[in-house]
Amino acid sequence: MADTDPAAAVPVRFKSNYAATRKIEPFYKGGRIQISRDGKFMFCPCGSKVNVVDVETGALLHSLQQEEEEDVTAFVLSPDDEVLVTGSRALLLRRWHWREPSCGRTWRAVHTAPVATMAFDPTATLLATGGCDSTIKIWDMTKHYCTHNLKGSSGVVHLVEFHPDLSRLQLFSSCIDYKIRIWDLSSSKCLAVLEGHFSAVTSLAFADGNSLLSSGRDKICMVWDLETRQSKRTIPVYETVEAAVLLPEKGDFSQLGVKKQGLHFVTAGSKGVLRVWDVATAACVHSQAVPFTLREEPSEHSLSQCQFVPARNEILTVSVEHNIVFYDAHSLQLRKQLTGYNEEVLDVKFLGPGDSHIVVATNSPQLKVFELATSHCQILYGHTETILALDVFRKGLMFVTCAKDRSMRVWRMGKAGRVTCVAQGLGHAHGVGAVACSRLKESFVVTSSQDCTIKIWNIPESLTSKAKAALISSPEPLHARVTERGHDKDINSVAVSPNDKLLATGSQDRLAKLWSCSDCSLLGVFSGHKRGIWCVQFSPVDQVLATSSADGTLKLWGLRDFSCLKTFEGHDASVLKIIFVSRGAQLLSSGSDGLLKLWTIKTNECVKTLDGHEDKIWGLHSNKKDDMVVTASSDSCITLWQDVTEIEEKEAQAKQEEQIMKEQELSNLLHEKRYLKALGLAISLDRPHTVLTVVKAILREPEGRRHLEENIVRLRRDQKEAVLAFLVTWNTNSRNCHEAQAVMETLLKHEAPDSLLQFSGIKSAVESLLPYTGEALWGQAWAGGADLERDHGVGWGGRGRSVNAALPWQGHLPPSQAAPSPVQPVLGHSRDQPQLLWAPCARAAHPPREQFLIPNIPSIAALWQWEPFPVSCPSIPCPQSLCSSPGAPLGLEVSLERSLLQAGHSQPGCTGQGRVLLPPPCP
Repeated sequence: MADTDPAAAVPVRFKSNYAATRKIEPFYKGGRIQISRDGKFMFCPCGSKVNVVDVETGALLHSLQQEEEEDVTAFVLSPDDEVLVTGSRALLLRRWHWREPSCGRTWRAVHTAPVATMAFDPTATLLATGGCDSTIKIWDMTKHYCTHNLKGSSGVVHLVEFHPDLSRLQLFSSCIDYKIRIWDLSSSKCLAVLEGHFSAVTSLAFADGNSLLSSGRDKICMVWDLETRQSKRTIPVYETVEAAVLLPEKGDFSQLGVKKQGLHFVTAGSKGVLRVWDVATAACVHSQAVPFTLREEPSEHSLSQCQFVPARNEILTVSVEHNIVFYDAHSLQLRKQLTGYNEEVLDVKFLGPGDSHIVVATNSPQLKVFELATSHCQILYGHTETILALDVFRKGLMFVTCAKDRSMRVWRMGKAGRVTCVAQGLGHAHGVGAVACSRLKESFVVTSSQDCTIKIWNIPESLTSKAKAALISSPEPLHARVTERGHDKDINSVAVSPNDKLLATGSQDRLAKLWSCSDCSLLGVFSGHKRGIWCVQFSPVDQVLATSSADGTLKLWGLRDFSCLKTFEGHDASVLKIIFVSRGAQLLSSGSDGLLKLWTIKTNECVKTLDGHEDKIWGLHSNKKDDMVVTASSDSCITLWQDVTEIEEKEAQAKQEEQIMKEQELSNLLHEKRYLKALGLAISLDRPHTVLTVVKAILREPEGRRHLEENIVRLRRDQKEAVLAFLVTWNTNSRNCHEAQAVMETLLKHEAPDSLLQFSGIKSAVESLLPYTGEALWGQAWAGGADLERDHGVGWGGRGRSVNAALPWQGHLPPSQAAPSPVQPVLGHSRDQPQLLWAPCARAAHPPREQFLIPNIPSIAALWQWEPFPVSCPSIPCPQSLCSSPGAPLGLEVSLERSLLQAGHSQPGCTGQGRVLLPPPCP
């Protein structure tokens, strides 16, 4: 089975990574859809959020997500398209600026049960909310308060509408008692109750100032005179009506049977077809042609919504299967179709000569074909039960599907991208679960079923010829050429070899088998998997078969001796699909854990694991160029993956070249002693050692400390944050602690406390600096105490290593206060806790063992925010003023007497507040 592709002479480029470039995910799960006034945006409720969708491309732009993650029960868009209001099960109303998107205001709905419906008045200043608590609230959206509380409805209020005439100030509502109520907002009273429907009222439409059209699930529409408040006409429509839409008075609707002036409206309901009615004659003047058989009872074709979109001159319908369809308003011809929810996706394949489409099998009898450029979706009818699998012929124009209805169907794509069914095959005794097409020519199809049989179907030439296929008006019947019982259990997968001479099957009986395509004779058995086999695939270049199993492994088998050549282990769950990529040099597998894995066959190595789904990945297919993969999962999502190996290699090469250039530039800057630019460049390289090298170079210069201070001060804030993170690392090494302390001194000296507190990672940096600063400088203190005192202002005393690095400024108690000696603040430890120590200077008369401790420094700001406060202690000659952090938490402040007792120095009579510990008095 040698590869005849001329590209085989080109060296194989191994893949290293895929990136998800697009995701077709659920954006609508039921509820009322709204369109913006300009017709460009569509607002779809989806659980706890409202999705904003671009109508032209079908792309999800952004989502308005509820914070409490409660489902959205109702929402409405203002007439001016500026504001969107949502109501949730948490009994909250939210006002959204949906273009940003951001929530502008949240308030309680006042209702005692969730809001079921909403409506704005024409000026967008009043909002009506109908609740499940039988009440209606009117809200002033300008002053933000509830203006009316209308009571009197029976049960859930599911419909509210303002009268379009502002002078009337009327609100119309309906609830589950099947009545329509008219409310006068001037008096907050119910003016009238319109009775006539015998089931739920589903829509209200105002024909003019004095006429109202209502539709109901009682299979009638009614026209009301609002002056007399009586019914003018009752129109039986013979189906459960979910929406009735009035046609505009202006416009040519002759194609819809509108021959004269008068009221005409379109109904949508349980039959799944749009029909046009003349109010004057109460007759249906036009019925839309549909590609399925009409049923009297509700079905998957039933429509749940219908509205006229003036900006697009289209009619929008929504089906119970969440399919959103736009029709031309003058002819009811299909313009655009989107799918809001796919349920569980069972299989997916690229389709079209340039892989411009994907065909998707969901948990439904309908097949969906997506145009990738526009997200336009064709819904194909034919199967009567769930479609289980599909496969595409090499040219990409024809494909085959199989379903639980025990049939297989052949479909063909025309020039305009329209897909039609051209053939149908019946014969299996149970649902058909796997299908494979011939590889070289469009000559035959192989199917396998739960009845454990394999069937080979010949494709007649009339179906493969474009000219002849265009003349086919109904699907041609196909008959199986060969039928063979292949396994003892369900056959999960079937594959045809690249030369069309062999076929392989994989079954729940843990066996894979090799067959001859000519007569379906058994050639060999592949035995070795411990659980059922989910997928089999032939290599495009070698005489090798790949299998994947529920035991979590992939295996490669030789076709000559049927031996296992390699086993790939790495999945923690069943491996559902496998395909060969990189011209047979690599494998891509998908599992029931939602993971994709890329394997290199030669090394048995898993190169990459991709996490793009939350549930079983049933569908996996690569395009003809081998640079894109599509996956489909039980999480209702379809993901397109782009091979980014070459892109990443180029980026890495460009980054490496840029790094080399920067390093050379850094070397030049150091040579020229342009230290500020050198520091900035070293920080941008994110190399702590390189920054340290620059700091050392500056310090080696005459007046290096001053130059360092000047350069550090001129850095940007983000650069200072990076330097702070670097010096934490330097400070752990005694060789570099001098430079770390010099940089830290500059930061503490020139940064305000509030500014320093805003630094990223300041808390962890201080916690890391304190212990290592002590370790490093204690040793240096013994080695050169006088120099250390002179250079760093360090004092020491007491037992053990209780004194560490000093702050970069000398601290003395205020001269006006009586102090025993000059003191200076230093960082230190006491019982392994970070402390601030007020230690006497070495030149002071007091012994060095005396010190005042302020424990548990919470942050670097506490080292700065010292304010005097009085402390009275008659028995101890202590300073009359000590310091505390006014910003410290109140829970950390204790009385002086308690502090003394905790320190083991009980001195009754001492009073005062502050986080202060005093040692024994000076001798």
